[in-house]
Amino acid sequence: MIPTTDGRSRPVAVWLFIVALFVLAMVVVGGATRLTGSGLSITQWKPIVGALPPMTDNAWAADFRLYQATPQYQLVNAGMSLGEFKFIFWWEWSHRLLGRLVGVVFAVPFIVFLVLRRVPGRLVWRCAALFGLGGLQGLVGWWMVESGLEGRIAVAPERLATHLGLALALLAALVWVGLEAWSGRAGSGGDGARGWRLASAVLALGVFLQCLMGALVAGNKAGLIDNDWPLMAGAVVPNDYWRGSFWTTFAHGAAAAQFNHRLLAYVLAVLGLCLAAAAVRSPRAPLGVQALALAVGVIVIAQAGLGVATLMAGVPLALAITHQAGAAILLVTTIALAWGARRA
Repeated sequence: MIPTTDGRSRPVAVWLFIVALFVLAMVVVGGATRLTGSGLSITQWKPIVGALPPMTDNAWAADFRLYQATPQYQLVNAGMSLGEFKFIFWWEWSHRLLGRLVGVVFAVPFIVFLVLRRVPGRLVWRCAALFGLGGLQGLVGWWMVESGLEGRIAVAPERLATHLGLALALLAALVWVGLEAWSGRAGSGGDGARGWRLASAVLALGVFLQCLMGALVAGNKAGLIDNDWPLMAGAVVPNDYWRGSFWTTFAHGAAAAQFNHRLLAYVLAVLGLCLAAAAVRSPRAPLGVQALALAVGVIVIAQAGLGVATLMAGVPLALAITHQAGAAILLVTTIALAWGARRA
């Protein structure tokens, strides 16, 4: 099963990185789907035949009638024209199509590489686990959509966070396993990079949690309130932060979601800058780790600034999509940093 004695396979690595790009695109399109209010436009889950959009006027009318039966249409979009429905339909259909493409782009080369014995033996089960995680992501996506079809006008925030979290976990895992395939087995190493390993791991975990908090902000439409900065409605801590219980506050409280997202952003910005400064001041730090730490410092500050701009502008579509893409890119960079520090 092993193409080289050191467990390295550059073709497998390139394939995994390509799949990661598809997942990144899916995260961005998913953000646009949410921001345009398109996520509930397709009310049925048809993994195979759903790959084809409506082909006739009757088919379009049938899908439109299904959407008209949802609370979102009745309470938010009543009177929407068929043309307006098609606009949100195409966003959701594109998002689901990308999900199907991710499955194909992963599964077909994986089978070919297995047949040709090009997958390093130590990575076979990891790749199989990645495929399983992708399938689970599809199920969770429908579970999320289902929460918005009865009794709600939008998907449940906690389910949105779960859906995004799984997508980002898949993205991070693809990059990590891809780096493993590119570089082969690790050497014996030493303890010189122990501090880098801990700091980079904490930063990567923090960025992942921040992405989940961002999903709660989006799910609660928390970016549309308290659009001043650095205060929130003129206060350090918003007056309506507490909603009576932990779950109601942290999962369904708009003010709490935005405040928590802001607070962790400050922590991550400081940690990212400290890592970048340490990279500049530490000549003994591994070269690759230094470069990645500097990149993290730049991206984390740019992402924080973009978040502030998005909030104060009232969450315009272009800025919001860029902010979500920046979060995914920051996560990938911190994962690469954590991997590099571990292998140093």
